[in-house]
Amino acid sequence: DVRISGEGLALGLTASEISRQLRSNLFGTTAIKQQEGRNEVSVKVRLLEQYRQSEADLLAMMIKTPSGDYVPLTRVASIGRSISPATVTRRDGRRTVDVTAEMTPRGETPQVIAALQASVLPQMKADFPGLDIRLGGDQRRQAESISSLLKSCTLALILIYMLLAIPFQSFVQPIMVMAAIPFGLVGAYLGHIMLGYTLSMISILGIVALSGVVVNDSLMLINTYNIYLKRGMNWRDAVIRAASRRFRPIILTTMTTFGGLAPMIFETSRQAQMVTPMAVSLGFGIVFATAITLVIIPCLCGVIEDVRGLFGNNHPTTEPVVAEG
Repeated sequence: DVRISGEGLALGLTASEISRQLRSNLFGTTAIKQQEGRNEVSVKVRLLEQYRQSEADLLAMMIKTPSGDYVPLTRVASIGRSISPATVTRRDGRRTVDVTAEMTPRGETPQVIAALQASVLPQMKADFPGLDIRLGGDQRRQAESISSLLKSCTLALILIYMLLAIPFQSFVQPIMVMAAIPFGLVGAYLGHIMLGYTLSMISILGIVALSGVVVNDSLMLINTYNIYLKRGMNWRDAVIRAASRRFRPIILTTMTTFGGLAPMIFETSRQAQMVTPMAVSLGFGIVFATAITLVIIPCLCGVIEDVRGLFGNNHPTTEPVVAEG
């Protein structure tokens, strides 16, 4: 490491000028470029090999001052030792250093990254102005995948809404059906906590699949509710009868789905570890969403009818005689 000294500054030298002269002496400077047939040949000028072989040769080098005189390098600069990087990599013109680590257990990586971003990295930026820290490797790929998934999920939710709005002929009831989706996400998260898993990319893929599954129970309930409304029932009796009528099919559908996923959820072999988080998201998400759906959806029906009542557009409150076959 060569650092310019006070005497070097007094002689009019700069650190860049000293480094330029050292580089020219050791590595050479291009004096001329000329064409030799189809090839371009560069002619470099540098010290003879016998004067650039050892550390002693470096210490004996002479530096030219702005006045034209030559002075020893050790007079205008201080020379020290340090560990030099084997390679220097640059990205967008800036020098970069890659810092990698292997986590044990691997599932704790998000917590470690969060701790670094909360305390260590801000302190490093404060201590070294101009330092830019970016996450790369698995973390960068995961962030890109999550960003792409969010866009796809938004499009999927819009399509689900459209597919529900067309047969229901309503703008509100599809929202009631899709209200089970957030509760499915909560159930998936609770399932990971109960079994000791951390949310991973595979878990998120399971949550995406869960969004299309948990609407089934709500769809059956709302469809039956609409059938009773068309028969002339008031909304309160219609929702009670629909919940009673669909309770057993909803519970059986949920339990059979969870039962089918149970072997994957509780499998401990190493080969199953890749798909277990996805099964946990699907299994626990649908169980939790079903339990909430049987309570929340009837309540939402009452809320919607109360809102309609404010505008005088509610359903009949008296039930005519209906013949059921």
